[in-house]
Amino acid sequence: MALKVELKPGERIILGNCIVTNDNQRTRLFIEGDAPILREKDILTPETADTPARRIYLAVQLMYLSKDVPKFQDQYFELVGDFVRAAPSSLAMVDAVNNAILTNALYKALREAKNLIAFEQELMDHAARRASLREHSTEDSDPSRS
Repeated sequence: MALKVELKPGERIILGNCIVTNDNQRTRLFIEGDAPILREKDILTPETADTPARRIYLAVQLMYLSKDVPKFQDQYFELVGDFVRAAPSSLAMVDAVNNAILTNALYKALREAKNLIAFEQELMDHAARRASLREHSTEDSDPSRS
């Protein structure tokens, strides 16, 4: 059964080791075979991998696109080790990525790594809210502001 991919005008995908750019109209492709495929919205570059979870995703993406897990394995394990030490509650999500990699389900590993990015964003949003609350409570208790 072929994979059906619909591309918007100008949208790009990686198909194997090629970048395919759609022309100026919507296009539907039917792809058969075992080449790695990534839509533009799912592609990270070293420049856009600007957080720990995004760097983990990038390492998994490189494994998926190159079909060479061992080449990126050391970097990946260093990144996830640091991530779990910083956010121990992420261990179950990291285990899901690891299990997908171990079973050679690299596209699934990418989807699981997206969960890490969302989790990291939640943590950062929570930390920003707490900092904002502390800042407001300090202003409220400052006697010189009365």
